[in-house]
Amino acid sequence: MGIVNGTTNYMLSKMSNEHLDYDEVLKEAQAKGYAESDPTADVGGLDAARKVVILASIAFNTRISLKDVLVEGIENIEACDIKYAQSLGYAVKLLGIAKNDPENGITVCVKPTMLPLTHPLAGVNGVYNAVFVNGDAIGEAMFLGMGAGRLPTASSVVGDIIEIARDIQSGSTGRISCTCFKEKKLCPPEKMSAPAYIRLQVLDQPGALAAIAAAFGAQNVSLRNVIQQNAAKGQKAEIVVITHSVSESNLQMALQILRVLPVVEKVSCVIRVEDSSLA
Repeated sequence: MGIVNGTTNYMLSKMSNEHLDYDEVLKEAQAKGYAESDPTADVGGLDAARKVVILASIAFNTRISLKDVLVEGIENIEACDIKYAQSLGYAVKLLGIAKNDPENGITVCVKPTMLPLTHPLAGVNGVYNAVFVNGDAIGEAMFLGMGAGRLPTASSVVGDIIEIARDIQSGSTGRISCTCFKEKKLCPPEKMSAPAYIRLQVLDQPGALAAIAAAFGAQNVSLRNVIQQNAAKGQKAEIVVITHSVSESNLQMALQILRVLPVVEKVSCVIRVEDSSLA
């Protein structure tokens, strides 16, 4: 798994370190040349998805397609989500994640993710990218480098042009041929599981929390933490929950129920959590 988009990492770092809003950091990223005038591919997670498709295909020796990737961007993350994460001991990063479970199959996704502050990726800030791998022989290793900006981008492009020119000159199609020689199954949604952070806007009235807890319980979603911010008179209350590990299908069913509950005004934000202690 890794941070493979420098634009979004720069934005989330600014939101975290300087407590700025999403719209403010996006404008700054565009002004510095880190984000395009149309930033959809970056902030929507598509750029990271394209990269994790390549990485997963190489890592697992099988063909992964873009349509196989679950993709979420950072557009719904607000400064308060960053603050909640920090208070709970997490950093928020847009991660590309690829896992090879011999029993359930391969999972490939791009999503905003809460990482424990002790995780090596949690300290990768600014426009830096990093890929964190867990290998059979080497164990854990991380590769770090600049991921956005004119010079890092130009360096990568020129490097590719030089390699192509050398291949043409030598009549070669590349020193390393395609390694996607195995057919491996993809993990179905009901087998994909991870803890989740969910922020809700709710009506400040008796029984609201009980109704929300019942909606989670009906879909076998176990809650680890619940934080409720008391509302001023006449305003909406805010509830934040951290779940134990929950399947993707059960989480989506719970969210559908929550969105139609009379006491829930809005499901404001959902962020997956990579934390083995919550399994």
